[in-house]
Amino acid sequence: MIIQLPVLFFALLIDRVYGDPKTSLHPVALIGQVIGRWGRPEQYPKPFHRFIGVIGWLGTVILFTLPFALFQMAAPWYVYLIAGPFLLKICFAWRALEEHARAVAQAASKQERAHQASLLVSRDTSVLTEEQILSAAYESVAENLNDSIIAPLFWFLILGLPGAAMYRAINTMDAMLGYTDERKDLGWCAARMDDIFSFIPARICGLLLFILYALKGRIRPAYAIFIRDRKKRPGFNGGIPMSLIAGGEGILFEKPGMYRIGEGIVTLREAGPSIIRTVRLSTLLFCLFAGIALVLLDGAPNIYGI
Repeated sequence: MIIQLPVLFFALLIDRVYGDPKTSLHPVALIGQVIGRWGRPEQYPKPFHRFIGVIGWLGTVILFTLPFALFQMAAPWYVYLIAGPFLLKICFAWRALEEHARAVAQAASKQERAHQASLLVSRDTSVLTEEQILSAAYESVAENLNDSIIAPLFWFLILGLPGAAMYRAINTMDAMLGYTDERKDLGWCAARMDDIFSFIPARICGLLLFILYALKGRIRPAYAIFIRDRKKRPGFNGGIPMSLIAGGEGILFEKPGMYRIGEGIVTLREAGPSIIRTVRLSTLLFCLFAGIALVLLDGAPNIYGI
């Protein structure tokens, strides 16, 4: 299992240096195209939506995970050590989160900010205030601390590259289909499975944020908002990092007509750099704990055969 440690380190380094390649040939973009083909409710009779959703979910997970599993089983250790970081990088996005938030915050006009924010969230950003536009961007950062960083890395540590690929496929399907509109029944399986596979990572994410805000002297407001507001957001995972970051930073996350999380003591423009630092530190803290765990577990039976 110790080989996972350098793979994790170099994957993080690749992400920080290069970020996500902006190409339709990115494997996650390709899997999104696959989901887009079968994930159209109008193609099927309504009574079959849940059944189709289950079959589509299973087929998509297998399609994306199988190449990673075959590589992990067949590759010699030195090939795994060289190629593994690039394959792991495909499954998480760290630098990209910061770039998306920065694109919103640094946009030259409100119209451009609304457009950049619309790339991150499904709500109509054209009718939002300046603060609500920034809220949409930083909500995405807060939620994706778990969905795009902690959770895929957690499943990598548990199951190796297939685990990271599996989670990336699961989360992508939820992002595309897990809505309460006409996709509700077709995306029912995708939404439920994302809840299940995100459950433990989201709570690890919460623990990391508790530790960081304790070190910053902000544990009381973080905990108070966590207790009060974590269930305001639909689902039982996303509200954990969002409420802790809102309380710890003294900000307000607001989706008009849906929820208000936090107090708004500090504006999101003022708090933006601190939110980004918190995401960075949470990622590094997770990797520190992961490295310690891997060293302690070295020598236990592993899935690499080395």
